[in-house]
Amino acid sequence: MFGRRGTAVTLGSLALVVSSLVAAPASQAGTDLHEAVICTGNASSRYDPPLSLQPRRTHNHADVRYTCTTTPGRTAPATGSFDAVAPTASCLSVSGARGTETVRYADGNRSLIVIDGATTARVAGVLVVLQSGRVVEGRGEGHFVRRTVTSLPRQLPTDCLTSGLRGTESAVQLEILP
Repeated sequence: MFGRRGTAVTLGSLALVVSSLVAAPASQAGTDLHEAVICTGNASSRYDPPLSLQPRRTHNHADVRYTCTTTPGRTAPATGSFDAVAPTASCLSVSGARGTETVRYADGNRSLIVIDGATTARVAGVLVVLQSGRVVEGRGEGHFVRRTVTSLPRQLPTDCLTSGLRGTESAVQLEILP
């Protein structure tokens, strides 16, 4: 439906719109040892079993490549490994998903994040998921997390009727708030 470039433009635009709705106020930028960590990147995720029209318990695994800002003006690469289980997921909706993400920073540090809240919306075939949680271990321990994912399926929507949707390519923004 979209070319590769159209998909990137659409996901980038959605990420900007969503991030402007959930961005932290400037007063929360932080100047002490607990400054915000903001990561943006791309994820490739897989669903097991594939999403169909019938809602069912589904595991989602995503591998994420981030660029993170850990202090003003300093960026570094990071990788994330995200796992979640949704009690009811289908091509039409995802509800109640809870999960964890381990972010490994280039400097050897990591953040273990527990996601315990999510809101989903589908706009023109694009799935937008706003997730919240806390860092339970590592960089930012104890701090609140916001995670915004905008996804397009890697397959045609008609695959919901046959083999099911096996995964998505997503733009991801992860914020560890001060």
